[in-house]
Amino acid sequence: MIIPIRCFSCNKPIAHLWEKYKERIANGEEPAKVLTDLGLTRYCCRSVFLGHVDLLQEIAKFKKF
Repeated sequence: MIIPIRCFSCNKPIAHLWEKYKERIANGEEPAKVLTDLGLTRYCCRSVFLGHVDLLQEIAKFKKF
């Protein structure tokens, strides 16, 4: 749902890079190049970004009253 603050395996802070990643991917850049440029070289950190599905907008539609 929401990108984790830190990597699950190595505990490196990664959440601050999510918006930059989404923006550059939307502009048509290759994901592998973007991740390398952002400094995410470990497999564990890269897998968090590549495996993340942003569902925040979908879930926000269902408000609990």
